[in-house]
Amino acid sequence: MIKIKLYLHQEKALNETENFNKCAYYLDMGLGKTFVGAEKLHELDAPYNLLICQKSKINDWYEHMKTYYDYKIIKYNKTQDIPEHSVIIINYDLIWRRSELMNLKDFTLMLDESSMIKNEKSERAKFILKMKAKNVILLSGTPTGGKYEQLWSQCKLLGWKISKKLYWQEFIKYVLLDVGGFKIKKVTGYKNVDRLKRKLHEHGAIFMKTDEVFQLPEQIEQEVKIKNTREYKKFKKDRLITIDGIELVGDTSLTKMLYLRQLAGHYNKNKLAMLKDILESTEDRVIIFYSFNKELEIIKILCEKLDKPISIVNGNIKNLDNFNKKLDSITLVQYQAGAMGLNLQKANKIIYFSLPLQSELFEQSKKRIHRIGQERSCFYWYLITKNSIEEQIYQTLKERRDYTNKLFEEMS
Repeated sequence: MIKIKLYLHQEKALNETENFNKCAYYLDMGLGKTFVGAEKLHELDAPYNLLICQKSKINDWYEHMKTYYDYKIIKYNKTQDIPEHSVIIINYDLIWRRSELMNLKDFTLMLDESSMIKNEKSERAKFILKMKAKNVILLSGTPTGGKYEQLWSQCKLLGWKISKKLYWQEFIKYVLLDVGGFKIKKVTGYKNVDRLKRKLHEHGAIFMKTDEVFQLPEQIEQEVKIKNTREYKKFKKDRLITIDGIELVGDTSLTKMLYLRQLAGHYNKNKLAMLKDILESTEDRVIIFYSFNKELEIIKILCEKLDKPISIVNGNIKNLDNFNKKLDSITLVQYQAGAMGLNLQKANKIIYFSLPLQSELFEQSKKRIHRIGQERSCFYWYLITKNSIEEQIYQTLKERRDYTNKLFEEMS
């Protein structure tokens, strides 16, 4: 067990919530909310502690709790006895399938990336909201992604007794759209935001931005325009094309969007050529974010031809050996598996081979290198195929909106 040395801003967050047994640490990415949340859990001193996180973060939390505390640490994936003075670590996709955990009493519930329960109708959120936790700790760098309509479930966990209907009346501006005979709410803006934040603070929520605490290096972003292809234009017109022996049929709005992204991405040889040029221009560590498995395959082949050591983080692999040891390594990160939580500040360069559809993943991915410990300017290259769906996605992400929402609005 190692004695923890906290930063002043982390101590301040703990001091401000000293008298709360339910609290939220909405600390910007890189401010060390892991340390703050774990210390609060330790201070609350419950006999049982349930820590729910993303699957990719289970080992990180296990090592953290094992290093700094003397709890019995349990990676919970099947029914088993739970001793007192323990920390049970489980992922969001599994929690609602372990009904026996609903019987836990006198426990502290900690949610890492609490935005994962923003949809209160999901199985995971319904299960968590029904649990009888004595203490609650919420951790997130982006609790709403700027979308306050998604915060109600977290308000409820903090003990704020406000109905969803009243919450919307007080804080959300919206109109009703008629979609196939059903009335769907479309958010148009927000109101009384200062009052909302005051109420959250009264219920133990701490908001903290990086620039309020540290002077981090500058971020330099570059949009790299890539020449489009005849295949992209043909598919956009006909919604049908056979490429590399594979037939792509865009018979719905979603499949059309999927194949347009792929035709602008890994089917566009001009993009791979541009990536090669950028990688050949540096001997530094580089992070590459990608979306599809096929992208991973072709980028791996390129890196091998360039004799670059590779690390990979995706749903099946998390191997950062080369990233940690080799100064010229290329680390390939799939958004869902690595945009949140990874500490990659040994690098200061990120290339976006393709873009995600979710604003939260996009914003979090940029913070993997722009965080405490980074002393160099951070560089970001966005490889955008001209006159393609990628231009629309990039513009939407810059507005901190999800592209899937924009698509839904167009369909409506």
